[in-house]
Amino acid sequence: MHRLIPRREARDTALATCDDLSAAPTDPADDPPADEDPDDLTYCRDCRAIGEHNWAHLRKCLTCGHVACCDSSPRKHATAHFHASNHPVMRSAEPEETWRWCYVHELIG
Repeated sequence: MHRLIPRREARDTALATCDDLSAAPTDPADDPPADEDPDDLTYCRDCRAIGEHNWAHLRKCLTCGHVACCDSSPRKHATAHFHASNHPVMRSAEPEETWRWCYVHELIG
């Protein structure tokens, strides 16, 4: 089980490495396949399930491949997925973006 590190503590500690980011794929080609349709990164799975059609950006879980909307979206399903699953790292699923985010340590990598 991961312990959430308060934002200030994470910043003050100046973590040189993050075990969660180190364990997650760095190359998108090595990511787990997206859930449902592995080639379709164009919609939030959770929004679609409830009939919502408005989201800002998509994120992909690097543990299970779940695709969900970002925190700029009304429902914030990617963060909800982290809280429900404890899967620590996601990647932007937006075209031309490859950055990753660790929810546990609040670090980008």
